[in-house]
Amino acid sequence: MRKVPEEKRERPADIQINIGPRRGGPGAGRIAPVKKASDPRKTLFRLLAFLGHEKKGLLYVLIFTVLSSIASIFGPFLLGKAIDDHILVGDLSGLAVIAIFMAAIYALSSLFQWLQGYVMIGVTRRTVRRLRQEVFDKYQTLPVKFFDTHSHGELMSRVTNDINNISTTLSESVTQLLSSLLSLGGIGIMMFVLSPILALVSLTSVPLVVLVTGLIAKQSKKNFISQQKALGELNGYIEERISGEKVVKAYGREDFTIEQFQKINESYRKSAILAQIFAGMFGPVMNMVSNFGYAVVAFAGGWMTIEGMISVGLVASFVVYVGQFNRPINQIAQLYNSIQAALAGAERVFEVLDEEGEKKPYENFFPEKIKGKVELKEVDFSYDGKTIVLKKVSLDAQPGQVVALVGPTGAGKTTIVNLLTKFYDIESGTIYIDDHDISSFDREQLRKKLGIVLQDTQLFMGTIRENIRYGKPDAKDDEIRKVARMANADHFIESLPEGYDTLISSNADSISKGQRQLLAIARIMLLDPEILILDEATSNVDTRTEMHIQEAMRNLMRGRTSFVVAHRLSTIKNADKIYVINTHEVRVCYS
Repeated sequence: MRKVPEEKRERPADIQINIGPRRGGPGAGRIAPVKKASDPRKTLFRLLAFLGHEKKGLLYVLIFTVLSSIASIFGPFLLGKAIDDHILVGDLSGLAVIAIFMAAIYALSSLFQWLQGYVMIGVTRRTVRRLRQEVFDKYQTLPVKFFDTHSHGELMSRVTNDINNISTTLSESVTQLLSSLLSLGGIGIMMFVLSPILALVSLTSVPLVVLVTGLIAKQSKKNFISQQKALGELNGYIEERISGEKVVKAYGREDFTIEQFQKINESYRKSAILAQIFAGMFGPVMNMVSNFGYAVVAFAGGWMTIEGMISVGLVASFVVYVGQFNRPINQIAQLYNSIQAALAGAERVFEVLDEEGEKKPYENFFPEKIKGKVELKEVDFSYDGKTIVLKKVSLDAQPGQVVALVGPTGAGKTTIVNLLTKFYDIESGTIYIDDHDISSFDREQLRKKLGIVLQDTQLFMGTIRENIRYGKPDAKDDEIRKVARMANADHFIESLPEGYDTLISSNADSISKGQRQLLAIARIMLLDPEILILDEATSNVDTRTEMHIQEAMRNLMRGRTSFVVAHRLSTIKNADKIYVINTHEVRVCYS
C-alpha cells in the first residue's frame, strides 16, 4: 500500500506523540487522542437508551432504592421519639420496643440496598455486554481505511478501558446517584414537616456545598480527561512496541524505546496524580462543610430548645438528618468525577458506533458467474484526498490471463489490489469485472470470488487445520491435506509434533515466515476463487521452496484471471501481460 508522505498527512492539533510508521496505510502509526466529551447531555441520553433494554431490572432497582431510602429516613425520626417519649421520662420498656423497631428498620434498609446492588450488577453486565458486542460488530463493518488511520492499541482501549469505565459507573454510581437524590428529597420533606424554621437553618450550608463542588469538579473533570488521553497513548505505545519487539531489538532501539515509554508513562502519572488530587479533595472539603452545618444546627436547635420552641428529641433528629442530608450531597459531588470519566469513555465508544461503515453499492448485486475479465478505466485515487496515488490509470486482464504489476516501492501496485478488492473506493474512473461496474457489487459476494494472498501473512490463534480452513469452515480433512500438498506445506506440517492439530498463535512464532506464507497459500487454494490476487506472495520464501510453490501456483492460476504484484523475475516470467507502474504512469512492457 502506498504511504502518504509524512508532511502531507493531516495532523490533529492535539496529537502529542508520533510513534513511528505502521503497516497498513497512511497515519496508522499515530495514537489518536482521547477527546473531551463535546456533548455530555447527548452522550448521557444515548447511554440511557442502552439501559432501556433492561426496563424490568431498572424497575426493581427503583423499587428497592425507594424502600431503602424510606427505611433510612424514618430512623432519625424514631430516634427523636425515643428521646422525647421514653428516655426523658424514664420509660425503659417503651425504649426497648422502639430500639427493636429501629433495628428492624435499618436492617430492612440494608437488605434493600443489597438487593438494589445485586439487581443493578446484572443490569450493568448485560448492558455492557451489549455495548461491547455492538462496538466489536461495528469494527467488522468499518472500512480498511479506518484501521489504517487508528492505532490498534487505541482501538482496543475503546473496547476495554472506556467500556470498563462505563461498567463501573453504571454498577456503582447510578444506584448511588438515585439513592442520593431520593434521600435528599425524603430528608428535606421530613425536616420541613418537623420544623420549617430549623429546616431553613439547616439549608444554609447548601450554597457553600454547590460553590465548592463546582470549583473542584471543574478542575477534576479537566484532569480526568487528560488522564484518559494519556492512558490511551500509553496503551497504544505498549501494544505497538510489543508487537514490533523484534524490530526494536534488530535496530538496537531498546534504550530509546524505554526512554519514550518513560516519557509517556510520566505524562500519564502526572495526569493521574492531578486527577486523584482533585478527586480526593471532595471528601475533606465536604466534611468541613458538613461540620459547619452541624455547628449551625446545634446552635440554632439549642437556642430554640431553651426558648421552648422545640423538643430535645427533635433537635437530635435534626442533627442526624443534617448528616444524612449532607452525605448524599457529598456522594453526588464525588460521583461527578466517575460520571464524567464514563461519559468521556462513552463518547469515544459512540464515535466508533457512529463511524460510517463500508458504503453500500447503489444496486448491491453480483453476477451469478464470474468469467474473470477485469478492466480499470481512467482511475484516480488518493488516500487522504490531497496526494494523488493513482492518476488516470487504465489496465485490463482477459479471462484466464496472468497479469503482473511491477514497479518501484510506493508506485501504487498494492493500491490497485486494494481497489480491486474494494478495501478502498476510487475517486473517479471505473473498475469493471465482466463488463459490470464493481461499484454496484455486493462487497461480501465480490470478496468470496477473489483469492488474496498478501505479503504479510495473518494467522489466528488455533490449529494449523483451522487456519487453512478459515475461509471455508466446512472443508473436509482430505481437502485440507490436498491443498497443503499443492502449496508444498504438507511436508513441514507433518514434521510438527501434532501435525495439522498443532496449535499456533497469531504471531505464529513457532513456524517460520516462509511456512506461514505456505499456510496462507494453502488457505487461498482451498477457496478455489475465480480471480487471484498475489501481493508479493512468495517474497518470504527461499528460492528452493519458491520453485515448488511456483509450480503449484501455475496449476492454481490455470484458467483463472490472476494479478501478481512482484519484484522477482521468477514470479512474473510466465505472465501473459506485465504492467509497469511508476509515478502515476502505467505502461505495458509485455503483452
